[in-house]
Amino acid sequence: MPTETVWLVSPVYFDVESYTRLRDNARAALAGEPGLDLRLVAIDDTAGADRDIRGLESLPGQLVITPPFPLGHQRTLVFGLRRLSTMVAERDLIVTLDADGEDKPEDLPRLLAPFRQPDASLRTVVVAARTRRRESPSFKVFYLLFKTLFQLLTGTIIRSGNYAAYRGWLTRNVLFHPHFDLSYSSSLLSLGLNVQRVPCERGLRYAGASKMTYVKLIQHGLRMLMPFADRIATRGLLIFSGLLGLGLVGGAALLGLQISGKFSSPGWVIYTLCTGTLLCALAAACMVIVFALFVQAQSLSLARLDIGLRATETEDRRQTP
Repeated sequence: MPTETVWLVSPVYFDVESYTRLRDNARAALAGEPGLDLRLVAIDDTAGADRDIRGLESLPGQLVITPPFPLGHQRTLVFGLRRLSTMVAERDLIVTLDADGEDKPEDLPRLLAPFRQPDASLRTVVVAARTRRRESPSFKVFYLLFKTLFQLLTGTIIRSGNYAAYRGWLTRNVLFHPHFDLSYSSSLLSLGLNVQRVPCERGLRYAGASKMTYVKLIQHGLRMLMPFADRIATRGLLIFSGLLGLGLVGGAALLGLQISGKFSSPGWVIYTLCTGTLLCALAAACMVIVFALFVQAQSLSLARLDIGLRATETEDRRQTP
């Protein structure tokens, strides 16, 4: 059986202890899978501030990628994948997962199974669909509200995060789409790829405490909406038009009945109807405008960082285990 290279890519943010355990568990999980050559990639989410991560470079089969400055969890992952695109082959398998153990490496064989089929497409993306989360009740309530809002705004059900697998072809081509500058996880769902979902239970953190605060969580949720900006703007425009049309028709009907004498109502009814319609229309319009402004404010492009990737391509190939 020919050997396939599997690149396991994880952003690491002051969490080397957890990542070291993730390495061992990933190797154990794939030990029984014939024909797979595992290579591990740690992307330094601290941009060099974590000195412990340098110790990983001496480990066998390990590559460490360090961004030039802090980019945030999602963009750090995208930066590392774009740099890795110069080293992977189109048929290589790429798996992205968090380093803390909540994305269980024991699920790797099930995520990679669809790619072992002879008819698997290069455009296939396999994502881990969460079946159960070990979180606090307040987080579960917040997450349920977010999923409901996400579905209402985009028409897409969100049940996955960074845990995903695909071919190197996608890394070499699709990962350079501008949507990935905004959010990695939701861009995998927004670009019309062949997405397959594999049910996976959320695991427990290996060590330490999560660095994710509620403020960062809200920002992450907003960024996940950004690749769907066109759908959100379209739905907002439809709501705006519908409310405006309904208000105009209702107001005209009341006014016509009032003038014809067939219906008599206090003047405040008409004023209230017009005022309510105007406020609803303004609210819908403001939602679209504010979201567009947020997208523009947050959409720092990673494209110019690719210039540096060409200059370091030779060095990266030399360091590839």
